[in-house]
Amino acid sequence: MSKTVLNKGTTTISDLPDDCLVFIFQNLDSASAREAFGLTCQRWLHIQNANRLFLQFYCSFTTQPVISSKSLSSEHVPVIGGMHLNRLLTRFQNLRSLSLSGCTQLPDSDLIPLENYGKSLRSLYLDCCFCITDTGLTVIARGCPSLTFISLYRCNVTDVGLETLADSCLGLKSVNLSYCALITDHGIKALVDNCLELSAMKITSCEKVSGTGFSGSSQNFAYLEAESCYLKPEGIVSIFSGGGLEYLDVSMLAWCIRGDGFATIGAGTASRLRVLNLRLCRTIGNDSVAAIAKGSPLLLEWNLALCHEVGISGWESIASYCNSLKKLHVNRCRKLCDIGLMALRNGCKQLSILYMNGCPQVSSNAIEFFKLARGDVMIKTEEVLNMCPLPRLFG
Repeated sequence: MSKTVLNKGTTTISDLPDDCLVFIFQNLDSASAREAFGLTCQRWLHIQNANRLFLQFYCSFTTQPVISSKSLSSEHVPVIGGMHLNRLLTRFQNLRSLSLSGCTQLPDSDLIPLENYGKSLRSLYLDCCFCITDTGLTVIARGCPSLTFISLYRCNVTDVGLETLADSCLGLKSVNLSYCALITDHGIKALVDNCLELSAMKITSCEKVSGTGFSGSSQNFAYLEAESCYLKPEGIVSIFSGGGLEYLDVSMLAWCIRGDGFATIGAGTASRLRVLNLRLCRTIGNDSVAAIAKGSPLLLEWNLALCHEVGISGWESIASYCNSLKKLHVNRCRKLCDIGLMALRNGCKQLSILYMNGCPQVSSNAIEFFKLARGDVMIKTEEVLNMCPLPRLFG
């Protein structure tokens, strides 16, 4: 009799409310433990499904947690299609991030399930989805109005698709358009005008973008990667028009017969700039360097590697005005000489790292004098190719 009463009063883990089980699931510290959670029973599987926030396939290039292919009854890399996507979005209806990157054969039609299950999505990765076009962006615009991030690296989209996206996804903050060869300033302008929270963009190797589409950008716009672009002088002016830019990479900027546009920075539009990459901008000269140095009081890191037209007056301007500069890259600058290095030695009081090698006019004696006078500065000979300080913006 007493045994029967004892059994009736016993409490097991099955008696825990869903809120407690959700708390347990969210605090599991390994992917394997979270996967095993759903194998316990149907109730626990439902909690696992409802609380999965990230989904990425084996063919994806991004770094979110990867879904096991066993759930698709295969141990091999799956060929992702509309059926797979529909099944998974039906199962995981509260996803915040979805990566289909590397699904090179994925057609626009396979994105249709997003119209029903994409309302919660905040981040969408479509890197190297070569078959995604403006039609696919229309589906995304209809189904994913809450997007704050999208990566369309090497997708076959045009300004028409970007305009559709900008009309619906007003909360976009970060957009990767690198190697989208068909877009122009019209598509950029649509994003800038409609997505007022836009803070970061990549347009690397977008050869049809001149930069004028950034005209009128908000102060929220702080980060731009535009490597290997054909930016015009008026495009550079437009990029700084919002006054909030903190990071700019225009390395390998194509030469323009009408100048580079950086001279206007002295007007104060670059007052928040902290990181500037001008590597391989071979036509950047002393006037532009002086304007940047005077107009960017908060500049912390500046890459001038392989900028062969920067001479003594340019280095003197940096020494005089870059009072916050901590890192300076001067690798293989042909016109950096002993006098220029001496100016840097006597100025730039906050400098902590100088990247320097292959400067033919700098003598070993000048380098030794620099080291003696500036023991607080580390001279590094490596050449930095990637200065990106905000990887979180682009996953």
